[in-house]
Amino acid sequence: MKIIRQVESIADENKGSVIALGNFDGFHKGHQKVIGAAGRLAKEMNTSLTVISMEPHPRMFFNSGQKEFRLNSLQTKSDLLKKFGVDYFIVLPFDKTLATMEAEDFVLDILIRKIEALHVVVGYDYCFGAGRRGGINVLGWLSKEEQFGLTIVEKVMEDDHIYSSSNIRATLEAGDVRKVADRLGHWWHVEGQVCQGDQRGRTIGFPTANILLAGYKEPKYGVYAVRMIIECGPGKGTWEAIANVGRRPTFNKKDVLLEIYIFNFNFDIYGQSVKVEFVDFIRPEYKFDGLESLKKQIKKDCLVAKKILSKTENQQSFIPSPQLADHIS
Repeated sequence: MKIIRQVESIADENKGSVIALGNFDGFHKGHQKVIGAAGRLAKEMNTSLTVISMEPHPRMFFNSGQKEFRLNSLQTKSDLLKKFGVDYFIVLPFDKTLATMEAEDFVLDILIRKIEALHVVVGYDYCFGAGRRGGINVLGWLSKEEQFGLTIVEKVMEDDHIYSSSNIRATLEAGDVRKVADRLGHWWHVEGQVCQGDQRGRTIGFPTANILLAGYKEPKYGVYAVRMIIECGPGKGTWEAIANVGRRPTFNKKDVLLEIYIFNFNFDIYGQSVKVEFVDFIRPEYKFDGLESLKKQIKKDCLVAKKILSKTENQQSFIPSPQLADHIS
C-alpha cells in the first residue's frame, strides 16, 4: 500500500480509483463494510482501491484543548488498511484551508480534478465540507452532474447496536475491551515507546515496561490481560503480560501511565517501539495500604491473566481476511 500525503502531486497511475471516504477511527466493522464494498467494486472495475482520510482528526483541529479520544494511531490505521488490501491511502492535512472548503469544492477540486475518482463509497452518515454541510445528498447530485459512481453503505448493526467510533469509545470507558474487540473485529491496541518510570516495580519483583497513552482514548483505569508485540530488536516476538492503566493511587501519582509486566521476560527494551493488545479486563485500579498488599494482589492478577490468555478464543487475531471480494459478506 502506498501512502500519499500531497494530493497535488498524485501521479497519473494513482488516479482513477474507487474511493472510500471517511476518518475510520478504530476501523470497526462498520468501517470494514465500507472498505469491503469499495474493494469489491474496485475488483469488478479492474482498478485500484483508494482510501482518503484526514490528519489530524477534525475534532482535534476544532477543539485542540480537548482530551485525547482517538481509538488508533495513523500508523495502526495504515497497517489495518494495508491488511485489508487497500492500494493507496491518501492522508489529507486537515488545516484551515480544508476546514473552510465547501463540500462542492472538495468534490470538484480534490475528488474530480486532482484524483479523478471513478466511484465513491461512503457510510450512510458521512459528512464533509465547511460546517459539515455536505453529506450523501451533496454527493448524490454531484455524482450525477460529474458522472462518477456513488455507493452509500447503510448502517451496520448487531441486534440494536450501531457500529460507531463513539459507541466503541463508551465501551472502552467501561473497560469492556473484549466487547470492543468484537466490535472492532480486531484487538484494540496502543503503540508507543517504552519509557523509564519510577523503577519501583523491579524492587517488588514485578518490573514493568511503561508507555504513555498520549493521543489515545484512555480505557477504564484498572488491570488488564494483554499481549505485547515487539516487532524488532531485543525481545522480538509476542509476549503474554498483565497491564495496569491509571494513576497508581497507592503511590499517590497523578499522571496516567500504561504499565506492563511481561511474563518470563528478561530483555532491556527501553526506547523500543511496541504494540500492546488489550484482551480482557481483570479489575479496577485500587489504592492499597502497602507494598505487601499490592504484591499479593499482583500475584493473583497474574494467575487470572494467564488463564484468560490461554483460552483459544483469545489467541486468534480477529483481523479479517484481506481478500477484497470475499472478506465482507
